Amino acid sequence: MKHFDTLIIGGAVMGSSTAYWLSENPDYDGNILVVEPDPTYAHSSTALSEASIRHQFSQPVNIKLSMFATEFFANFHENVQVDGEAPELPFHETGYLFLATEDGMENLITNHEIQKNCGAEVALLNPKEISERFPYMKVSDLEGGSLGIRNEGTLDAYSLMQGFKLRARHNGVEYLKNRVVSLSVNQNKNLVEHVHLDSGETISCSRVINCAGPRARWIAEMAGLQLPVEPRIRAAFVFDCREKLEGQTLPLTIDPSGVHVRTDPPYYLAGAPPPEDLEVEPNDFKVRQDEWSDNIWPVLANRIPVFEKIKVKSSWAGHYAYNTLDQNAIIGSCEQLANFFFCNGFSGHGFQQSPGVGRGLSELITYGRYESLDLSDLGYDRILRNEPFLEKAVI
Repeated sequence: MKHFDTLIIGGAVMGSSTAYWLSENPDYDGNILVVEPDPTYAHSSTALSEASIRHQFSQPVNIKLSMFATEFFANFHENVQVDGEAPELPFHETGYLFLATEDGMENLITNHEIQKNCGAEVALLNPKEISERFPYMKVSDLEGGSLGIRNEGTLDAYSLMQGFKLRARHNGVEYLKNRVVSLSVNQNKNLVEHVHLDSGETISCSRVINCAGPRARWIAEMAGLQLPVEPRIRAAFVFDCREKLEGQTLPLTIDPSGVHVRTDPPYYLAGAPPPEDLEVEPNDFKVRQDEWSDNIWPVLANRIPVFEKIKVKSSWAGHYAYNTLDQNAIIGSCEQLANFFFCNGFSGHGFQQSPGVGRGLSELITYGRYESLDLSDLGYDRILRNEPFLEKAVI
């Protein structure tokens, strides 16, 4: 029977980031296996994400995770290169613009102060200032907005994952195409001892890291643990507009209704939470076209009048690994099962948090504590206590 010191379940951006950081850490001397059922990652949340990064969150730990990601992305080639070769990771700095009516302005101001205190470069705008920057935008119902000035925009999620994976494999990490079907837990020692695969193989391990994305709950249940994470569908619609928007480039703009839209040259991209935001089957990737006609397009046409004449060019749907307790990540180990680690429930912002979370798990596993950025607020204990650590700026 093969033995691995660390077995990671799921090889998309979170699993590969964790493998990368462990294998880069000179103080970690164990071997690493990543088990991934689909090496094409075609239906992974990573490949189907809108791949954006922002510093505008309501919790300092989330802001700092994204700020670290900005630094990591800026030096991406050097960080992941193998013999001088690395995937391209072009960054399109378009910013985020959160819009607020009177009801939402207090929350926007509170978040703004937290962001500024963390060092984020953001600006509060009144309706006149919004109109001057973005004259194509209707502002009569708005009280204000919050705009990211620097370090917010879009990248290529698949390239990020591939960069992590290529460097991790170069460092000796093994990737196995297979699916985990059960875990063997030694109840006397409170440890996971074996991982059983769909192929019939059994692998012993010193620790397991759950990076199974929207399927994470079922992995936790194999270990006898409860995890409030479920797959929720999110559709993205790419559309063309007959008229050019005169003014500054359209940032990723979040309307008070929850609809968001951004430039996606030569087109635009929009999406929104479904009217009934419920759990879906993990294999359900069907685009609900009525979301566009009933919920998204009317909001776009109202906010940006030239968007009344637009045409959808393409669409797709992916899954959020949605934390139903507080829409925040669940990271780290737990007393109930000391060698089982969570890396789950990112609720749509996992792409941008993957560098910092992978680094944090590497530190926790190697040193028994966080050293670079304290992620303990995101620990599993709050799940057991049913005490939300709420992230208010979820798109």
